[in-house]
Amino acid sequence: QVQLVESGGGLVQPGGSLRLSCVASGNIPISYELRWYREAPGKDRDFVASIASGGRATYRDAVKGRFTMSRDYVKNSAYLQMDSLKVEDTGVYYCHLVAGWSAYWGRGTQVTVSS
Repeated sequence: QVQLVESGGGLVQPGGSLRLSCVASGNIPISYELRWYREAPGKDRDFVASIASGGRATYRDAVKGRFTMSRDYVKNSAYLQMDSLKVEDTGVYYCHLVAGWSAYWGRGTQVTVSS
């Protein structure tokens, strides 16, 4: 079993920045992909960004140029630097680990962008 814990969410004004963290623990696979998803109020959980083992980050179009995802392979962690935040970035951000047929979710961290 793998546990994922997100942190770093909060309330920020439009144009501001936040840095989310995701730490994995437990029986961590040797190779895995980490992803960030966002669930806005009343909407589906949507893909935000991902990095496969040794790979490059990929992003949804709406966050390209504003969000930067990184990984620390020693600490089994992932980070999402979010700059130039917009009201529409509001939602619960979830960390998602995928390894073959196995997949795990964290409990999420709330991000609210509001003036």
